[in-house]
Amino acid sequence: MTELREKIKQTIESEPVVVFIKGTPQQPLCGNSMRALDALRSQGAPIAAVDVLPDPQIRQELSALSSWPTIPQVFVRGELIGGADIVQELAETGELKQKLDSALGEGWQGGGEERVVSVSEGSSPLRLVQ
Repeated sequence: MTELREKIKQTIESEPVVVFIKGTPQQPLCGNSMRALDALRSQGAPIAAVDVLPDPQIRQELSALSSWPTIPQVFVRGELIGGADIVQELAETGELKQKLDSALGEGWQGGGEERVVSVSEGSSPLRLVQ
């Protein structure tokens, strides 16, 4: 496994909610990334975001790990939930809140913390880059 793939895997496994997007939560650079963020925000989920744009290898390694070809990709406690359409639909039906409740346990609601995490070569796996 490459160093980059290992960092991506560590991030997926260690973050309660991680979303791989184009851009950052503060400045999403694609409509689908924005929709996924909005769905997570509507539930008050804590968000760790990884911007896939600085390094094309991030997207390649992520897709190899998840077997999901598109961006964004949302993971809750290491489980791939899906992309923008799926996460948005789950939020609308209440299923996203149920998944978050089940995976994160008591006390996660309304935290809404957002941060950017870097997985690029040469960075530590969970370096905060806000």
